Amino acid sequence: MTLAPLLIVPLAALLSAGLIVLLKPLLQRYALARPNARSSHRVPTPQGGGIAIIAAALITAVVLAVPTGIALGGVELPVLVLSVIALAVVGAVDDIRPLPASLRLVIQAGAVAAVVLTAEGRLLPDMPLWLERAFAILAGLWFVNLVNFMDGLDWMTLAEFVPPTAFLFALGLAGRYAPEPTLVAGALLGGLLGFAPFNRPVARLFMGDVGSLPIGLIVAWLLFRLAGQGGLEGGLEGGLAAALILPLYPIADATLTLLWRLRRGETVWQAHRSHYYQVATVNGFSVRETVGSVFALQVALAALAGVTLLWPSRAVTLACLVLAAGLVGWLLRRFATPRAASA
Repeated sequence: MTLAPLLIVPLAALLSAGLIVLLKPLLQRYALARPNARSSHRVPTPQGGGIAIIAAALITAVVLAVPTGIALGGVELPVLVLSVIALAVVGAVDDIRPLPASLRLVIQAGAVAAVVLTAEGRLLPDMPLWLERAFAILAGLWFVNLVNFMDGLDWMTLAEFVPPTAFLFALGLAGRYAPEPTLVAGALLGGLLGFAPFNRPVARLFMGDVGSLPIGLIVAWLLFRLAGQGGLEGGLEGGLAAALILPLYPIADATLTLLWRLRRGETVWQAHRSHYYQVATVNGFSVRETVGSVFALQVALAALAGVTLLWPSRAVTLACLVLAAGLVGWLLRRFATPRAASA
């Protein structure tokens, strides 16, 4: 193994932290998030730290692509980079001056479609390609938005996506994940780790839509590649199961919350505080307890995803999916139960 792959995470982390230090005065002046009835914070706090995460991840990936043996002649990575930049720009504008929901959705759909239509691999080879891609675009669009919805608490996005990106990066170092997504997973992991000290409770800096939207797109692509290649040696079934297990907590929290809000007739695109992780802080959980619980769950889910790749059989896959769903359901119920009632 060359030294270059091992440098991805620390270089991205250092670059992310350095960019935050440089940009924070500007964010303090032009991108201040003031508390409102739906906020989890109590004092005005600058947002937009996601600029540093995304910039660090993209720069590190581009600089280390060739040293890590990745050819840049194809269209997949350039399309991913351009789509990520497009969502980052939309998010940055929306952080400063909110854009119409319809405009945001159209741009997001275009970015997701571009990434899906140029991505390598198949999710369900027995399904017609056009139908598979249409499903993947819809799923990717929802994933980009749910990552944005779930970024409502200090360290929450890190708790959700540091374990999966670390798992995917380690999978690549072990030769069980393609070089391109391995590079991107490591670069995103480093960007998130560099942001972590500034977002720890009580946060001095928020990520903002400029970070959450492109992070959602990058992670969706990483999961698509994992599902499409089956972890190289794990088989298609194992790869698809692993791709479902890794992000299961944010998917479940955001999707169930959306369904409950639709049932109550609420305007679902408006900001709110009814996600399970937000309800947890009302029910007596501290911010650190909440994000710590999510982080521990995500580590457990990464372990289960690993099992599906190491022992790719129908029985093992089904057992891991059931166990993953049970763990997620247990934590959601725990968050939804007031501490006094659960004691």
